Amino acid sequence: MRIAITGASGHVGSTLVRQLNHQKHSLKLLVHQDKKGLEGISYVAVRGDILDVRAVDELCREVDVVFHLAAQIAISKKNKDLVYKTNVEGTRNVIHACLENNVPRLVHFSSIHALDPYPLDRILDESRNLVTNKHGLYDQSKADGQRLVVDHVHRSSLNAIILNPTAIIGPNDYRCSFLGQALRLMYKGSLPMLVPGGYDWVDVRDVVQAAINAISMGRKGESYLLSGTYMTLKELSLLIQEFTPHRTPKVMVSTAVAKLGLPFISLYARMRAQDPLYTSESLNILKECNPLISNTKAKQELQYHPRPLKETLMDTFSWQKEVWRLK
Repeated sequence: MRIAITGASGHVGSTLVRQLNHQKHSLKLLVHQDKKGLEGISYVAVRGDILDVRAVDELCREVDVVFHLAAQIAISKKNKDLVYKTNVEGTRNVIHACLENNVPRLVHFSSIHALDPYPLDRILDESRNLVTNKHGLYDQSKADGQRLVVDHVHRSSLNAIILNPTAIIGPNDYRCSFLGQALRLMYKGSLPMLVPGGYDWVDVRDVVQAAINAISMGRKGESYLLSGTYMTLKELSLLIQEFTPHRTPKVMVSTAVAKLGLPFISLYARMRAQDPLYTSESLNILKECNPLISNTKAKQELQYHPRPLKETLMDTFSWQKEVWRLK
C-alpha cells in the first residue's frame, strides 16, 4: 500500500515506519528537521511541517492511508501557541488534504488526555466526554483535534479512525521522550523523589499494531482506547528494581510538597539543559489519571492485545542499553 505519515520521527512514528517498511509498504513521510529513527528506512520525504498547507497536501496525494501522528506534547506552559496550532490547526490541515485528495482512510492519533478522567472510580471508555476548556492546554488541544475529525466524518466524505493511547513506552525512542527520560532516571536511581499517583502504561509496539490493523479494521468515525497496565510511580519503581543494579527511588513526598519544590526542580533542569519532568501539569496528570481505562472495544474491533508491562520494561531497558548506552 501507499502510506503517508506525519510525525514519523517520533516514538510511535519510528516504530510504525519500521513495521510498515518490514511489510514492504511504500512510505511517504513528512520530514521537518529531525530524522532520528528513520535511518535504514526506505521512504519518500516531503519537506515541511504540519502547519505547511502545501507540504501536507503533497504528502496526501496518491496514497491509500494517512497516519496522522504529528503533535506537540506539553507538560508545562512552554510554547503554548505552538501546542495548540500544531494539535488543532495541523489536524485541520491533514483533514482538508485527505478530503482534497480522496484518501480512502485516515488513522488519527488522539490521546487519553482528550477524555475527561473524572470520575476516577468509574470505568473510562469511549463513551466518556471529551474535555472542556477547564482542563489543561494539551488536553484541550487533543480534544479539539479529535472533535474536528469526528465533525468532518459526520458532514463530509472523510473516512477516519481515531486512536486514544495512554502513556506510551518501549523501544525505538530515538528522540528521548519525556517518558523515556523518566524511565531512565528511575533505572539509574537518579529521580530525586516519587509522588502520589500513577499512569496507565502501554507498549509502543502494541499501539503500532493496533494502528496498522486500523487500516482495514474498525468503524468509520469511531474512537478506540489503547490502554495497557495502570501502575503507581511507587509500584513502577519497585518493578524497575528487578532490572537495574542501582537503587530505584523510594522516597515519597506529597503532591503539595512537590509543588513547593518545583522552582528548584526547574532550576536544576535548566542547569543541565533539560526539560523538568516534574511540573505543575505533570503532577496533576499523575494525580488525575483514571486507573480504570477500558480497552475492550479495541480488543474486539482492532484485535488489540497489550503485552505485560514487565516485558515492555525489560525490552525498553535492553534497547536503551544498546542505543542510549544506559548503564
